Amino acid sequence: MVPASPAAITHAADTVVNEILKALSTALRDAPEDIADPIVEFTAQGLGNRPAKHLWRNLVAVDLSFYKSYISEEIRDEGRAQGLEQGHVQRAAEDVLLVLGQRGLEVSEEVRGRITECGDAELLRAWLVRAVVVSEAEEIFEGE
Repeated sequence: MVPASPAAITHAADTVVNEILKALSTALRDAPEDIADPIVEFTAQGLGNRPAKHLWRNLVAVDLSFYKSYISEEIRDEGRAQGLEQGHVQRAAEDVLLVLGQRGLEVSEEVRGRITECGDAELLRAWLVRAVVVSEAEEIFEGE
């Protein structure tokens, strides 16, 4: 099991690294945490910024989801942060639509779609401010 980690680091730029990393993550599933922890971390550090590091991070997150290491916790934290950001953006879009609706303004499917598909929280905030004062829903997009 341990030789796979140096092999992955040595071949990090080769296509064979994908198979090495998959084999290593599979082998680590049944390893005790005190053995798996340093191997996971050593492998992550050894891969540096090569593309294989992203594969390793994904394998650790999926195959070793029970695992409590620095890298696995970092991956989970990144996922939580992305989920929170998506939730904030979705809520901002809902707020714009709520204000327009409460003001009795007609919201076409085109306007609704543009608002709900927007992924920019700052832009949605600007639209929310405009939604308070516009006379037609389409006017929130003016000035862009």
